[in-house]
Amino acid sequence: MFDQVPEITHGIHPAILSARGLSPALRGLGRRSAVPVELDLRTGQRLPQHVEVAAYYAVSEALANAAKHAHASVVHFELDTPDTVVRLAIRDDGIGGADPAGGSGLTGPSDRIEALGTLEVISPAGAAPRWSSRSRCSQDLKPLALSA
Repeated sequence: MFDQVPEITHGIHPAILSARGLSPALRGLGRRSAVPVELDLRTGQRLPQHVEVAAYYAVSEALANAAKHAHASVVHFELDTPDTVVRLAIRDDGIGGADPAGGSGLTGPSDRIEALGTLEVISPAGAAPRWSSRSRCSQDLKPLALSA
């Protein structure tokens, strides 16, 4: 039974992500994070579901890594959606030294983002790590419907 859990939960996403989109979902992650989060969310559009899901889980895993491995005191996320490109940048003030090729906690986020676009991780030992990704949406972005 336990070996089926990943398969069962694969299609389950936080309700806020499905209902309201990536920006509100990232704000929620930030509020619940063990590490203080600074958000710079410059999008007024809903993204395709597969992009929102990949970005959400990549950010979630990055927060867990910052708290567990990097000993960061703050994490900064930037999300921007010029035209049909989604740019996500993540940086923290942690100790660095993460190596995606070494089977570290960066494997999950790397796989998620690289399925959609490019991911660059810069994490020299003793210096603040930075991630940046660029993904092209396969469809036009939709304006975000704001509720009062």
